[in-house]
Amino acid sequence: MPLSPAMLRHSSVLFLILFAALAGVGQAQSPTPAEKSRADGGHPPVTGADIAFMSGMIAHHAQAVLMAGWAPSHGASPSVRTLCERIVVAQRDEITFMQGWLRDRKLPVPEPDPRGHQMAGMDHPKLMPGMLSPEQMAQLDQSRGAEFDRLFLTFMIQHHQGALTMVEQLMGSPGAAQDEWVFKFASDVNADQTTEIDRMYEMLASIPDRDKDS
Repeated sequence: MPLSPAMLRHSSVLFLILFAALAGVGQAQSPTPAEKSRADGGHPPVTGADIAFMSGMIAHHAQAVLMAGWAPSHGASPSVRTLCERIVVAQRDEITFMQGWLRDRKLPVPEPDPRGHQMAGMDHPKLMPGMLSPEQMAQLDQSRGAEFDRLFLTFMIQHHQGALTMVEQLMGSPGAAQDEWVFKFASDVNADQTTEIDRMYEMLASIPDRDKDS
């Protein structure tokens, strides 16, 4: 018996309802990124490389803050003192940000130790790329005036280049830097410290050669 127009309409409605229900089941089985984020406490998943970068950079920044903090007492020139003031303010703020990022994810929050990153199970702090050795730190601390300027710029260039290496290692790790805050912070470190390296090379070149003056 042929179906009436009313029966056809009724069948079409049932088909649409069934299709929508099946589509809903498929969606429930494949949660969206936002749903995954909510299930993880509101944060996207992070990798071991993300955690190592943020934790290690705290100690890295702490050493830079200590080095720059010596400028007033070690006879730094006005231009070096201005650079040091910017480093202290910016990197202290970034340390607070990194500690907050770790704390929000219920991860261990290291203290800002300028000697290096103290990892579980290690007797001595680990020096991250570019960090000064205890001997280099002692050499810088003993210098004054133009010699402090020369050593500070030389060592801080080394320090900044190590930070760029850390960013490169992070970005090269599978699945890392998917968290928007990690990606933005690492990108800012790369841009800011590349600019500062160029500026420090210019400042270093302007310091009179000690051997020529003697």
